Amino acid sequence: MTLTGDDLAGFVSSGFDDHIKLFFPRPGEDQPARPAIGADGRSIWEENQKPPSRDFTPRRYDAEAGELDVDFALHDNGPATNWATKVRPGLKLGVGGPRGSFVISTAFDWHLLIGDEAALPAIGRRLEELPATAQAFVVADIADANEELSLMSKATFDVKWVHRDGARPGSVEGLDYAARALQLPPGQGFTWIAAETAVAKHLRQILIERGFDRRWMRAAGYWKQGAEATHDMYGD
Repeated sequence: MTLTGDDLAGFVSSGFDDHIKLFFPRPGEDQPARPAIGADGRSIWEENQKPPSRDFTPRRYDAEAGELDVDFALHDNGPATNWATKVRPGLKLGVGGPRGSFVISTAFDWHLLIGDEAALPAIGRRLEELPATAQAFVVADIADANEELSLMSKATFDVKWVHRDGARPGSVEGLDYAARALQLPPGQGFTWIAAETAVAKHLRQILIERGFDRRWMRAAGYWKQGAEATHDMYGD
């Protein structure tokens, strides 16, 4: 989805895995309710008026064109999926953030990016931001071969697509096998993991047990089985 509007002026996203919050209209509304802004800069919502929201990765921002691209992974139901499947030019939603950015150097000897569909926007953005001197490895868990994306980068990179082929989203088996089988070049690398929260935590532990340096590792649960609007970080 490409979002436009004067309110995007001044938007800044410095980290490839930044999070913005999208606010969606409630059923029957043309646009989401807006909060009042308190003296401390905090948003103040009227009781029961706060619209449904979800976290997304800002895939691309073009300040000159005033365009913000956001990728949606469609599910069976939910405010984001329902909005995205019915969207048309002119509809409005709210955008908040990002509150802050975690900027990871591109100067590592290699970059390992592991995740599922929820992580693909950040993975795609990171690949496009890496310089030609970089080397990257991607392990991506997706439904099947039809969901493979054309990823681009100036860097040298390799992609391992892990097909669930009928297994439910959030299954750990495919990524577990891929993580244990990884063979990476020597040198200091940075590992980034984002997936279902239990899967991300599990993969982080596997790689630490394999000797990966936990100081140069960032793992996040982008969603959680049976829960809504979660975002968990794992570290020491």
